[in-house]
Amino acid sequence: MDASAARGPGMEGSIYPGRATGARYRDPAVAAPASPLLRPLDLRGVTDYQGRLPRPDPQGKEPVDAVRDIIDRVRSGGDRALRELTARFDGAVLDDLRVPDGELTKALGSIDPAVRDALEQAAAGIDDFHRAQLHLPRDYRRDGIEIREVLQPVDRAGCYVPGGRARYPSTVLMTVLPAKAAGVDEVVVCVPPDRDGSVPDVVLAAAALAGADAVYRVGGAQAIAAMAYGTESIPAVDVIVGPGNVYVAVAKREVAGRVAVPSAFTGPSEVVVVADDTAPAEYAAIDLVVQAEHGPDGLAWLITWSEAAAAAISDEVARCAARAPRREEIEATLGDNGYAVLVDGPVQAIEVANLIAPEHLQLMTDDPSILVPLVRHAGAVFCGPWAPASVGDYVAGPSHVLPTFGSARFAGALTVTDFQKPVHVVTLDREALEKVGPQVVTLAEAEGLAAHAESIRARASGRDT
Repeated sequence: MDASAARGPGMEGSIYPGRATGARYRDPAVAAPASPLLRPLDLRGVTDYQGRLPRPDPQGKEPVDAVRDIIDRVRSGGDRALRELTARFDGAVLDDLRVPDGELTKALGSIDPAVRDALEQAAAGIDDFHRAQLHLPRDYRRDGIEIREVLQPVDRAGCYVPGGRARYPSTVLMTVLPAKAAGVDEVVVCVPPDRDGSVPDVVLAAAALAGADAVYRVGGAQAIAAMAYGTESIPAVDVIVGPGNVYVAVAKREVAGRVAVPSAFTGPSEVVVVADDTAPAEYAAIDLVVQAEHGPDGLAWLITWSEAAAAAISDEVARCAARAPRREEIEATLGDNGYAVLVDGPVQAIEVANLIAPEHLQLMTDDPSILVPLVRHAGAVFCGPWAPASVGDYVAGPSHVLPTFGSARFAGALTVTDFQKPVHVVTLDREALEKVGPQVVTLAEAEGLAAHAESIRARASGRDT
């Protein structure tokens, strides 16, 4: 049966075939799309969404094997391998992998004054937010046991900043500033070079403003390998952060354990917009396009319980994309993973959103505050028509390095704690040890660890250990 045959009274022109009164639910996979960009997905009447939500798979066999090969080449070849891979992937022939420090200062003075002012204001807000996350040592006392929790920063941090399709000075700020706020002594940045071997001035200017200690003209999985294992030019770091394409994201997982890597999968950009009839179609549409313009492999979903809103926003998305300078990137993203999802109501909309666990979740409804308590899994939530995710991308304060590919189920935004580790300082007096010692002896003997038990008995008898 074709799509038009499924339409009943009042369904003429609907982009959701099969949903008239008394109509049988049809598999969304066979729904005929009316929009060339957002494919309709009708989930009304569905009670179990698992298995009905199409998801991209960024970790096929080919990317993992390719990433492992790149990492092995960098581990064994060092700078020579980095130069060869940079020439191969970026078309740039380099002598010095590090950008001279003077170029950062020069770039800061050469960029448009309005851009510099915007960077400075964004940097101030980002720095202020992350310094507010810091806390003094926490003390805990119980029966004479004193514990002080001290957060110590790592020695070195590596920040990956994407390049290629766009320039990302904002990502420099969103990664370097939290590391500096955390107290990291040395923060380095890796960014893919242009074909002439240069790094855009606006990126270097952001690095200068944020206080980066070094910038290296290396991108892709090879940059992650270099920061993890070290080369002649690039020192090994203790933690690697920053977004990137699927190769970068997979590379970070491959080196996790060698260095600390936040658990979030920070891959291609994602957005879910939950909208009702009050959402301005133009705003909802442009916010879907905003994340899609980052390029392919991302995710841009509209979820609504209003057919009218779905149709209006879908049409507006097509219009926005048609006139966008980055039309090719937008159409690539939406063509692979752009959907207009129809559900039974707002509760069901958030259920679907929680299963997706998107990087950005926008609640463009009459009263977003009602829905916020239902949100369990999202990198960041933006409420109402005046809070687009683009504000979070640049100036709100929290880092825009957010979990993607469903990793918001167990991870959140990049914070100062990603650059710190807790150190617990434990102190007991003799009275406290005499009180808890018997339990230590009992548990140590139960585990067959005689020396552990003896360390308590020696003190109890007053003997030297």
